[in-house]
Amino acid sequence: MNSHCCAPGRSSEAAPAASGPPPVPGSGTAPGGSKVALPGGTFRMGGEDADANPRDGEGPVREVTVGPFEIDTRCVTNERFAAFVDATGYATDAERFGWSYVFARFLPGELRKGAPRPEGTPWWCGVQGAYWAAPEGPGSGLDGRWDHPVVHVSWGDALAFCRWEGSRLPTEAEWEYAARGGLDQKRFPWGDELTPGGEHRCNIWQGRFPFRNTGEDGHVGTAPVDAFPPNGFGLFNTSGNVWEWCADWWGTDHGTGPHTDPTGPEQGTARVMRGGSYLCHDSYCNRYRVAARTANSPDSSVGNTGFRCARDRGHG
Repeated sequence: MNSHCCAPGRSSEAAPAASGPPPVPGSGTAPGGSKVALPGGTFRMGGEDADANPRDGEGPVREVTVGPFEIDTRCVTNERFAAFVDATGYATDAERFGWSYVFARFLPGELRKGAPRPEGTPWWCGVQGAYWAAPEGPGSGLDGRWDHPVVHVSWGDALAFCRWEGSRLPTEAEWEYAARGGLDQKRFPWGDELTPGGEHRCNIWQGRFPFRNTGEDGHVGTAPVDAFPPNGFGLFNTSGNVWEWCADWWGTDHGTGPHTDPTGPEQGTARVMRGGSYLCHDSYCNRYRVAARTANSPDSSVGNTGFRCARDRGHG
């Protein structure tokens, strides 16, 4: 899905054959994976915001009921994902394909020059050798970013991690219920004003996209997973920082949700992502609002997409 701050997917490519044994379900533990138990209930999902992209299917606002569940208070960090890889030898889709999308302004000139750029979103570069442990490609690393969200992970990679630790990806309805933090129909997890009292509450783009990010919120790329105050349920960074994969296929509502525009991604070809990212800006992609949504093909990876895990209440 070509949605400005989201990179196009790999839906036209055939995936390389996976190598090595799959992770053993429920066998893993990783540092920093605290979850909060939520009671569930009925809430008003979606939005009818004038800023919404009509193709996104945010509305109509409807009452949705979710059962009790647990969800990570923070996105999965590089440290957590490294523990998974160390324990299992797992290779991500970005590693198997041999490349991933990186925001062009993060790249040194020698990597930026000549890198393929998708039509319509030329601020993305397909970089050989970019993957979760080398987020900007060869020569980059994770020093100073172990507590940042892991990126360059596909939906399948996220699912593999969740299965390894005995959890799952949240449904889209669970994600929005948790992201709202108990507030009804507010634009953001903290209320309707983006910067109350002039205080930045999330990591998004400031300045002229895509040419200059002033970094007024303290971050130009990813931020630590707990960089800003949590919402009313104790979840951090449900607006901005990185897009988060959800379990749902785009267009599959299971009786709960949105009437997606037929000109958008075809049902069953893309997975839902929520929350927006550090590249979102109101002039291009204001999808850091809590009702906002987008999607990408399940094997896609990019430098502004991560995930958090959920599980049913009572999991042993």
